[in-house]
Amino acid sequence: MSTALKLDDYDLKILAILQRDGRISKVKLAEAIHLSPSPAWERVRRLEKAGVIRGYSAELDAKRITGLTCVMVEITLAQHQGQDFQRFEQAIQAIPDIVECQAVGGGVDYVMKVLAADVDSYQRLMDQLLEAQIGIDKYYSYIVTKTVKQGGVLPLLDLLQR
Repeated sequence: MSTALKLDDYDLKILAILQRDGRISKVKLAEAIHLSPSPAWERVRRLEKAGVIRGYSAELDAKRITGLTCVMVEITLAQHQGQDFQRFEQAIQAIPDIVECQAVGGGVDYVMKVLAADVDSYQRLMDQLLEAQIGIDKYYSYIVTKTVKQGGVLPLLDLLQR
């Protein structure tokens, strides 16, 4: 059971800003939240230390770089014991083409996002997963034809209004 860190309005404003601009300077961040730079930066460090801020990265457009094919995949496992989920989850951790995997409820067990060189590469990956006998009963593939929205941020400012 995880415990949420107590966040005040300043913390939420800092997080909202850093989600949009992780490269903002200390001074600009402090100005944006109406604090002096030292207390603002102390708050950032506290949020980092607490694990609320896990890191900073650049958002890349994979299609512009390499022309990868994106496939969304629904996975249903044959068995539903704890070790079945663990075996599947451990196996997919080592596969870099699987860039996201969410355990879900409601008819399927997992939804994955796969980035592959092309459809043939994707199918080879799925064939390997089936041959690995990691518990997959069924899978359904959806080739992404257009990304409508990507890289959403947490609606932190909505929390300020509550």
